[in-house]
Amino acid sequence: MSTLPGIGLDDWRSRSRGFSFNGQAIRYWTAGEGEPLLLIHGFPTASWDWHYLWQPLAAKYRVIACDMLGFGYSAKPREHVYSLLEQADLQQALLAHLGIGGPLHVLAHDYGDSVAQELIARHQEDRLQLASCVFLNGGLFPETHRPVLTQKLLLSPLGPLLGRLFSRSKLKANLTKVFGPQTPPSDSELDAFWELIAHNDGPKVMHRLIHYILDRRVNRERWVAAMQETAVPLRVIDGALDPISGAHMVARYRELIANPDTVLLEAIGHYPQTEAPAEVLAHYLEFRERWEALACKDALC
Repeated sequence: MSTLPGIGLDDWRSRSRGFSFNGQAIRYWTAGEGEPLLLIHGFPTASWDWHYLWQPLAAKYRVIACDMLGFGYSAKPREHVYSLLEQADLQQALLAHLGIGGPLHVLAHDYGDSVAQELIARHQEDRLQLASCVFLNGGLFPETHRPVLTQKLLLSPLGPLLGRLFSRSKLKANLTKVFGPQTPPSDSELDAFWELIAHNDGPKVMHRLIHYILDRRVNRERWVAAMQETAVPLRVIDGALDPISGAHMVARYRELIANPDTVLLEAIGHYPQTEAPAEVLAHYLEFRERWEALACKDALC
């Protein structure tokens, strides 16, 4: 499926480091040198989602990623009230832990898109400094987000039970619906995704994590206003066939964002970074190079 080699999950895990965030153990990864590039993963998986892009991006930038609270190899406290704002706090705490304070580039996916939207809002409020942000498939606008049945049930009173009954076979059924028909996840990818979710009883907190859908509604006006007002360069790279946040989400983005920079991957679904990583890489690097050339021209370099 991929023309990039990627990193096996065991190798990926062996490269992780740890730090404490509000008393919770967080696993994170960093590699490369240069301008900092923060990668923010989606629901319900983890930072391994970026494994195809990791080495190529680390060859040009200082890449940073963590498994957010409740995900992957990080802590998954059972009674915790999870929120997107706290996950943005976590990203800022990780940057502080690494001593990164300058302009930050962001590449985000799915749930991570919402965290990135909060970071854009904080940039507008002078609470951090962003240099660019690229979104992969995600619910940037609640009115265009079309959750799958499992997500709806996790939000319902049946959520705790559904989480406990979640399994690899149910994961496969759900991912098959949202990946492109020509780019389904392989058995080995499904095994890895399931390991990341199942680690440390992860299914038992899925009904708590899913409240991000409600967080998006509460924060919609602030986040969309920040995206409309910001001078931070933005791009959307989107798998068009994604039933959750595919071409219909991009159409809404083009309605709401002035001079929209969007790329549609016509045959790809919800996980472009694993379905078509070489294409995502090419479009991401073109975005960065174009803005760097414009900045250089403005500076007469």
